[in-house]
Amino acid sequence: MLFKKGKYFLPGILAVLAIASTVAMAQGPRQQEENFGPAPMNAEGRVVLGGATLASKGVWVPMFSIRDPVAPVEVVPFKPWAKALYDERQLHELEPHARCKASGVSRQFLTPYGVEFVEIPELNSMYIFDIGGPHTYREVHMDGRSHPADLEPSNYGHSIGWWEDDTLVVDTIGFNEDFWFERRGLPHTDQLHTIERFTRYNSDRVDYKLTVDDPGAYTQAYTGGFNLRWQEGQELFEYICQQANYAAELMVGQGADDVDRSSRIAP
Repeated sequence: MLFKKGKYFLPGILAVLAIASTVAMAQGPRQQEENFGPAPMNAEGRVVLGGATLASKGVWVPMFSIRDPVAPVEVVPFKPWAKALYDERQLHELEPHARCKASGVSRQFLTPYGVEFVEIPELNSMYIFDIGGPHTYREVHMDGRSHPADLEPSNYGHSIGWWEDDTLVVDTIGFNEDFWFERRGLPHTDQLHTIERFTRYNSDRVDYKLTVDDPGAYTQAYTGGFNLRWQEGQELFEYICQQANYAAELMVGQGADDVDRSSRIAP
């Protein structure tokens, strides 16, 4: 299996493996509570974001309509230019992630294929692996470091993390402007600073909360989120992202008549 950190790749083979995954509409973290077991713990008594044992396999998939914005548009404190850009994106839907570009923050979790969290204590790091899309991974430094003063902006930015009881907290800065941080196209600038909180409250659910602080695009910080569901037995698999762009005409939104659908180069 091949991954490339923070970038996309198109391997020169044609192999697509699809899996079925039901994506439920968003709901509160403890609404309609099912009778699931407790969240698995490690030897130190702390929640883990994987299976109950090393032999347990699974990935996290969104309990959320992946077409909805991560926060209701009516409560997002847009600056005028950001709202105009958001509206334009609803017409063209030229989303970078769907065109094989790595996309950080909540967009990483908004595919039906899911993600896997891999914590490696010896490296003091948490890795978050995508399955669908660009097949990239993100590193969260868990060793207590601060953000460096000089960062080269990237799609995933620079992430530091720590545990607060059963919640993994991830603080990220250093983003570029080449991706959408969620599926519907809420804009951001290189001033974007995010705080993500992953709270596993039983064997089957993670409550994901995202705080967006970007004074370049918004008048104040705001918070959104959704739930993730544990999909037992699923493992990472090879996913070819738009192999050779054979379906270029399908890579732009319906009704975007002013967009060139004939190009074989993903915009």
